[in-house]
Amino acid sequence: MEEIWKFLSTIWKPVVEVAVLSVGIYYVFKSFRGTRGAPVVYGFVIFLLSLIILAKILNLAVLDWIFRSFATFAAFAVLVIFQPELRRILAELGTRPMFATVREQRENIEVIVQTVERLADVKIGALMAIEQTIQLQDIVESGIVVDCEATPEMLETIFFPNNAIHDGGVILQGDRVAYAACIFPLTQRQDLNPSLGTRHRAAIGLSEETDAIVVVVSEETGSIGYAYKGQLVRGVSAEKLRAFLSSVLVSRGRSRTFQDWIRTRLGQRFNAVSAAAAKMKSESEAK
Repeated sequence: MEEIWKFLSTIWKPVVEVAVLSVGIYYVFKSFRGTRGAPVVYGFVIFLLSLIILAKILNLAVLDWIFRSFATFAAFAVLVIFQPELRRILAELGTRPMFATVREQRENIEVIVQTVERLADVKIGALMAIEQTIQLQDIVESGIVVDCEATPEMLETIFFPNNAIHDGGVILQGDRVAYAACIFPLTQRQDLNPSLGTRHRAAIGLSEETDAIVVVVSEETGSIGYAYKGQLVRGVSAEKLRAFLSSVLVSRGRSRTFQDWIRTRLGQRFNAVSAAAAKMKSESEAK
């Protein structure tokens, strides 16, 4: 029994360290993905790792000394080069949960569906972009910082005619309205129906350049539509919109979330430890 406890006491610290490092690395790369600094981050990491591996394999003493000396200034260089991205990461840690649960995702979808239902009934135009992995504020023009909870009442107020910020689109980040009065890039496609309005062309344009889902309510007809990956679907019902949003936003997170990955890994490690402990116990009893 003492051997089992000794074995468990030696293994729990590495497990905790690996879990903490995995969460940190995952969230940092997730936050950088889609930003303007993302290619720089990936290129810098790949280049540095390649040189370090090359120096170790070929036993290049000078390069190895340079890398060890460079490590002293690496932290300062990262703070200077990636200051905007790091500031955004820290801000998100204080205002938004690290991982959205399936329940929260469905609640966010319901807010959007209720909003478009109400606006469609009274034929009030709307343009809402649901941000995913690519940051939208780096792509859209203008925009006013709102940073408030996303509710049907708040979104109705924003799009109400003659409101100061009703013209343009809004950017939704999780359960919050991040920006309003945004000018989305218009699509340059020539095969679209000439009667298609600016609002729908902006929805297609943003979905062509990003992975955002853009929901549209027509001011002329009150019809509901959405654009995703450059494709526009018009005249959908609230139920079909809810089903589409759930298929993209909910099932994806449910099928592969980081919590599931951690839970699986820890479960496998626990099973391995239990099996090793049981084997040691059976061997000791046999002796």
